[in-house]
This record gives sequence, C-alpha cells and structure tokens, in this order.
Amino acid sequence: MNINGQIENKLKALKLTGMLQTLETRQREAQEHNDGYLDFLMALLEDEYEKRQSGKLLTRLKKAGFEEEKTLEGFDFSFNPQIPAKRIRELANCVYIDKKENVFLLGPVGVGKTHIGQAFGHIACRMGYEVLFSQALKMFRDINGGRADNSWDRRIKRYISVELLIIDDFGLKPLSAIQADDFYEVVTGRYMKKSDNIYQQSEHRGLAEFVS
Repeated sequence: MNINGQIENKLKALKLTGMLQTLETRQREAQEHNDGYLDFLMALLEDEYEKRQSGKLLTRLKKAGFEEEKTLEGFDFSFNPQIPAKRIRELANCVYIDKKENVFLLGPVGVGKTHIGQAFGHIACRMGYEVLFSQALKMFRDINGGRADNSWDRRIKRYISVELLIIDDFGLKPLSAIQADDFYEVVTGRYMKKSDNIYQQSEHRGLAEFVS
C-alpha cells in the first residue's frame, strides 16, 4: 500500500474528513509552491477546522428552528425609511447577548420584525451562540403540553437554557392565566442569565427597538 493510501485510511479512522477531502489538493499546492511540512500541515488543519465549524453552524441553525433562512444581508432597509437601520446593524454584533440585555422590536404587520428577528438569530448562530426561535403561541402550546405527559420541567428548561431566545408575534393576543404563569417562569428563569430577543406587534408606523 502506498503512503497516500495509508494516510487516507488513518484520516478515515480518526474521522478527519476535512483533511481527507482536501489531501490531494493540499499535496499538489505544496509541491507547486514548495511549501514546507509545517505549512502543509497547517493548511490541512485549517481545512479540518473549517469543516467542523461549518458542521456545528448547520447544527445550531437546525436546532434554532427558524421558519426561513433570513439574514440581515438579505433585508431591504430601503422600503421603509422609518426603520432604524443604523441601530439594527449595531445590534448585529451580538453584544446584547453577552450583556444579557433584552431587545424589543415593535411595529405593525409587514415592517420586517420577523425577518430581522430571525436575522439576529442567524448572526448569533454564526458567532457560536445557541439560539431558539418560536412563535409565542407555539411556545405556549409546547410548554402547556408538558402538563399532560409530565414533561413540563424539561420543556420549559429548553426555553430557559438557550443563550438567545427569540419570540415571534408576542402580544398579539392577551395571555391566559396559564400562559402568563408559563411566561413568568421563562422570564424569571432567564433573568440576568440569558438574553431574550422579543418582538411584538404595536400601533407604531415604523419599527423601533429598545434595549432594557
């Protein structure tokens, strides 16, 4: 067996698929550029690192439960001049998550709150944070369902434990007594520990955000 075959088998055994996929390319580049052994090894390590980071990102995005893949880059700020584009872009650095601050996006239907909320979540996933996106009604139904099968604690812990919780369509309808109790548990569980990105409907003509 040649040396390349032995290396490939070792990479497969160690599950270093990123290095395995680019081995031939990196060998050819090293020969063409007369790279040293350390340069060659570093290139392979970078390939493995990038592949693993990409895989982790896909996992975070899947767990986040976004309805669609919405990004800030894909948002049209020009359609409504009242949207505070500068402030929204400032929030994209995710500093509010580290500071455990809350962001409220307020505005009528159609101004882009859901898009921006999911875009914030997408950015957070790219930066390595654990994110959970849910419509308010769906969240309350999920938590309440835990009362029927004794999984209430586990279900509510899911909304408390993530680093960024995004609640869509919050405040469209008055909360029932049970929903209010469940929301109180989520809020108190996350208070000063995690970050919430909560956006709700209002009578404002534009879209505004407040950090508290």
